[in-house]
Amino acid sequence: MINFQNIITNEDQLRTTLGYPSEIVTRKTINYIDEHCRNFIENSPFITIATSDLHGNFDVSPKGDPAGFVKILDDKTLAIPDRPGNAKADTLTNIIKNPNVGLIFLIPGVRETLRVNGEALIVTDESVLELLICDGKKPSFAIIVKMKEAFMHCAKCMIRSKLWQNAETLKVRPVASLAKALVDHGKLEISVQELDDRIKNDEQTNLY
Repeated sequence: MINFQNIITNEDQLRTTLGYPSEIVTRKTINYIDEHCRNFIENSPFITIATSDLHGNFDVSPKGDPAGFVKILDDKTLAIPDRPGNAKADTLTNIIKNPNVGLIFLIPGVRETLRVNGEALIVTDESVLELLICDGKKPSFAIIVKMKEAFMHCAKCMIRSKLWQNAETLKVRPVASLAKALVDHGKLEISVQELDDRIKNDEQTNLY
């Protein structure tokens, strides 16, 4: 256990070093989907969704599909398809317990991101699921997000990480395969190659 000596415990301490946001920053948050948010959402093929249970245990889950897979139902309502996964369903079970969610929308090559916060519910309305069909298949569930706030986030983290630049130049995978990580984490009695084959087959046959 590491004993830290200088811990920030209140906002006054934080602001002494950090300072306060400018008027541009404090006024950038809106509570509806305007043309800029709409364009970003319609061009985004990838989001992360943050949820929490009632005990404050957080989860962040990635979701992706062809650009525009998150549908705008009105200027305060989004519909997100829940595609086949591992059935652990952390996002869905958290939403049932605590509807508060946070979304980040990304567009490859674009250094800014769009952040949306709101309350979510899970629905199986056919009219909504029909809107979310991809590759000829409907999702089993749709996550509906009632938006409370949205704002564009600056590019600094993308610039520092060189995220999209690295994606273009990456030639050798710098991390272990998912199969290797799962075998090691779970101490599974299955070879990495066999699990890797299963994963690749699932990716090919069970996307939707």
